[in-house]
Amino acid sequence: MSKHTVIVSGGMIEEEFALSVLQNEETEFIIGVDKGLDFLYAHKICPDYIVGDFDSAPSGVVKYYKEQTNVPIREFNPVKDASDTEIALRLCLDLHRKEIIILGGTGTRIDHIWANVQSLKIALDAGADARILDSHNQIRLLKDKVCLKKEEAFGPYFSVFSLGGTIEGVNIVGAKYPLADHTLLPYDSLCVSNEFEADEVEISFVYGTLILMETKD
Repeated sequence: MSKHTVIVSGGMIEEEFALSVLQNEETEFIIGVDKGLDFLYAHKICPDYIVGDFDSAPSGVVKYYKEQTNVPIREFNPVKDASDTEIALRLCLDLHRKEIIILGGTGTRIDHIWANVQSLKIALDAGADARILDSHNQIRLLKDKVCLKKEEAFGPYFSVFSLGGTIEGVNIVGAKYPLADHTLLPYDSLCVSNEFEADEVEISFVYGTLILMETKD
């Protein structure tokens, strides 16, 4: 993966894992999103951009970034038509950032998680590679076939689901549970928790949008 942008959102942020991503040499741009600012502030990390309605970020942290730094800030009314994470994702695209990692995109609020997964379609349609990441999950969307290499895999398990609509001609080759010309429906759970059988797994389909989740316990 080339140099990437990291969005630090307000969901679950695992300290050790998040720092390993933020301090990785491949990270060159950081966007702090609302409550995610608290984590950045606590670890003395100055983002390149800040967005949010700041309804959940500590007021002292917001004041610090406003008064003590020159970080560009886009502040929004809490009554708005998009989540803070979606706004940050659209900012990435406006700034022509094509490799995007979202930290704090998972957690206890399933409604927020699902909204974040759906928002990945915005990046996909713009030709960007956006992924939601935590220590156990990597979530991304596919519009074309993909080859997963076992030695480079995020985890031992992977699952695919339809983002919406019927996915025709789904093929999974090299997996413990292969598929040939399967019609995947939006409520189909057949493709959950698959595993590598060969060193490489190829997932292909005729058209549509697949959710790919690579996971580990």
